[in-house]
Amino acid sequence: MANSERLNSKSDYIFSISLIGILFFLFGFVTWLNGTLIPYLKLACQLNNSESMLVAFAFYISYFVMALPSSYILKFIGFKKGMMLGIWVMALGTLLFIPAANTRIYGLFLAGLFMIGTGLSILQTASNPYVTILGPIESAAKRISIMGICNKVAGVIAPLILGFFLFKDFDKLEASLPFMDEVAKTAALNELAARVVVPYIIMSIFLFILGLLIRFSGLPEIDTEHEDETLAAKNANKTSIFQFPHLWLGVIALFFYVGVEVIAGDTIILYGQSQGIEMSIAKAFTSLTLASMIVGYFIGIFFIPKYISQANALKLSAIVGIILTILAIFTNGFVSIAFIALLGLANALVWPAIWPLALDGLGRFTKTASALLIMAIAGGATLPLVYGWLADVFNRQQAYWIAIPCYLVILYYAVSGHKIKSK
Repeated sequence: MANSERLNSKSDYIFSISLIGILFFLFGFVTWLNGTLIPYLKLACQLNNSESMLVAFAFYISYFVMALPSSYILKFIGFKKGMMLGIWVMALGTLLFIPAANTRIYGLFLAGLFMIGTGLSILQTASNPYVTILGPIESAAKRISIMGICNKVAGVIAPLILGFFLFKDFDKLEASLPFMDEVAKTAALNELAARVVVPYIIMSIFLFILGLLIRFSGLPEIDTEHEDETLAAKNANKTSIFQFPHLWLGVIALFFYVGVEVIAGDTIILYGQSQGIEMSIAKAFTSLTLASMIVGYFIGIFFIPKYISQANALKLSAIVGIILTILAIFTNGFVSIAFIALLGLANALVWPAIWPLALDGLGRFTKTASALLIMAIAGGATLPLVYGWLADVFNRQQAYWIAIPCYLVILYYAVSGHKIKSK
C-alpha cells in the first residue's frame, strides 16, 4: 500500500514516529547496560574475561533464537500488540535480577538477560520494519538515524545511571578482596550483588506501564501482507524468502556489524582498566562510544539521501572503522581508548543503511525478512566471545584485530552485495 493509505495525516505520522522513538530510547537504555554489567558481574561473580562476555552472549543470542517465532507472533497479533508483549517480557527479565542478586548465581543473571533480549527481539522485529516502511524507502536511513539518536542518547545515560548504583568504591573493593578471609569476602560480594536490585525494580515498573501505554495508544497498524500493484507484479514469481540474495547478504553483514558494535561498546571499560585507568574514570567510556554514535546519526540525518546515498554511507563507515581499529591497536592509553570510542562514529550509519538496502522490494516477505535481520543480532553474542578468548590468550588490545574482518564484510555488502538480486 502507499504511505498515504497507511497513515491518515501528517499528525498521525509525527505521533507514530515519536512513539517509536520512545521505544528506541528503551532499546538503547536496556541494551547498553551490558557494558556496565560486564565488569560489575566479573567482580561480583568472580569471572574471567571469557566468562564475563557471556553477558553479551546471553543477551544477544536470544535474538537468534526468538526472532523467527517473533515474526509468527506478529503475523497473528499485529505490530502494536506485539510491541506491548515484547515490553512485558522484558519486564519479567528485569525482575529475574532480584533473585539473581540475592543468590549471586551467575546463571540467573544470564537467564534474566536472555529474557530481556527475548522481549527486545519481539519489539525490534516489530519496530524496525515499522520505521522503514512509514515513508519513502530512499529516506529510510534518515528515519532510522533519528531512531538511532533516541537509542544512543539512552545508551549514553544508562551506563552513567547504573554505574552510579554499582561502582561506588569499586576500585577499593577490587583491590581489597584478595586480602579478605572467605567470610568477609562473601559478605562484600553479596553487598556488591545487592546493588543491582533497586535499579532493576524501577525498570520493571516502568516497562509494565509503558506496555500498557503502547497497547492503548493510537499507534496505527501497518499491513505488510498486501503489496501495491507494482511490487506485487515484481514479486509475482517469488515464492520463498530464499529468492532474495541481497537480503541474505544483508543478514550476514548485519551479523558482523552487531558483533563489532557490541565489542566497541561493551569492552571499552575493561580495556580502559587494562590500560591502567581507574574504574571511577573508565565507567564513562561506554557513554563516550555511544556519544560518538550520536554524532554519526546527526551526520546521517543531514546528509542522507540529499548528499550521499545509503550505500555510499555504508562504504565510508566500513573504511573509517578499519582505520580507527588499526590506530587503536598501535597506540596506547587515552589515545587508544579514544579511537575505540570513535568506532561509534564509524558504526552509527551501518544499521540504518543495511536495513533499507536489505528490505528493498520484499513486500509480503517483510515480516520474515525483518526476523532474519533481527536474528543477525546474534553477532553481538558470538563475536564478543571471540574477543574475550583472544583477550585471555593475548591481551585486550590485540583482541581488537577481530574488528577488521567484520568491517571488510560490511564493505563488501556496501560495494556490491546489496546489488545482487534474483530475477
